[in-house]
Amino acid sequence: MKVTEVQQRQYHQQRMITQVLGQLSQDRNSFSMWRMPHTQDVFLLVSETGPRQLATLDVESARPGFAIAPFLPHQPKYFLEADYLYRFTREELQVKGQLGWEKKDMPTDEEGEPTSTMFLHFHKPHPHPREDYPALVAAGVEQIKSGNLEKVVPARKQVIHFSAPQDWPAVFFRLAERYPHALVTLCSTPETGTWVGATPELLIRQDGNDQFKTVALAGTKPFDAGTDLKTVAWTQKEIEEQAMVGRYIINCFKKIRVREFDEHGPRTVQAGNLLHLKTEFTVDTRAINFPQLASVMLNLLHPTSAVCGMPLTEALHFLAEREGMNRELYGGYWGPVNIDSETNLFVNLRCMKVSEKSATLFAGAGVTRDSNPEAEWKETVWKMNTLLNVIQS
Repeated sequence: MKVTEVQQRQYHQQRMITQVLGQLSQDRNSFSMWRMPHTQDVFLLVSETGPRQLATLDVESARPGFAIAPFLPHQPKYFLEADYLYRFTREELQVKGQLGWEKKDMPTDEEGEPTSTMFLHFHKPHPHPREDYPALVAAGVEQIKSGNLEKVVPARKQVIHFSAPQDWPAVFFRLAERYPHALVTLCSTPETGTWVGATPELLIRQDGNDQFKTVALAGTKPFDAGTDLKTVAWTQKEIEEQAMVGRYIINCFKKIRVREFDEHGPRTVQAGNLLHLKTEFTVDTRAINFPQLASVMLNLLHPTSAVCGMPLTEALHFLAEREGMNRELYGGYWGPVNIDSETNLFVNLRCMKVSEKSATLFAGAGVTRDSNPEAEWKETVWKMNTLLNVIQS
């Protein structure tokens, strides 16, 4: 098979990253590697000082770094300061210095290509009781019909074991190729272990032009190749589920008296092997004289109704009593902060916690009055397949 120029550049980029990871492997510093949606450049942030615990993240005053937050809002958040920041284009390696991005010579490779997996802080997956997910969904529907909840998002996890050690950086590259619409991340710290993910859901974005953005993303169905997105039909249940997420965001704006926002959607979008309904909300923070909007909305939005439910306190209480597992980083958020004057935090979906020979996958489904327990189970299977298909390829 003929190798294309694009494939050659992809291989060159991957080899550069593997070499740098190999050089850093003996120091065992915390790091995060990511590729933003609709881009090709890969960033690698290395923190010699390790994760700093935060009660809340102040986006506006934070140094350049990478934020990691678990699902539960009261649990500590972690921040990796960018002691070293690399950018890998398809042609060269760059390092962020005082004068901006500068080209950097590749490290020597006298003994062949290094093994980048030495650099990861592996954690073994936690054991968990056998679950009955359809029964959990049915319990959620019962609570909704009783008037205690409007929506709840129960999750489950699945542990996959492998006969041989896995090359998780290679999985990162395959995810980046397979899912161009997602933030693809490989993150490793002693406190959190090693996580890999490909999430399509933006939580907040604040750019250098004072533009704030968030999205409502809900409703899920499998994508069939060749489907015209304009012709996709959605059920009443899926439309209402997405509308709830949109209303949740608007209510957050109302709490802080922000009325000047643009709303676009909902529209059908593709995220890998799945389809979702998406509505975008944007605010000009300079025009409304609200420079702290990103930090304020981050605290109001997390955890979103798309991963928890409504009302928030009641949904959290139901999940704590009935879900029977620790979500850890699943349903939290992560992303680069103040990198090139831009912050992009994404809800941590389509993710897995990994060790050398295992992976713990997480997925949830939005439950409303009209939910069918078996259909919600299938939705979690589709979501887990986002990652399983890439691991097994």
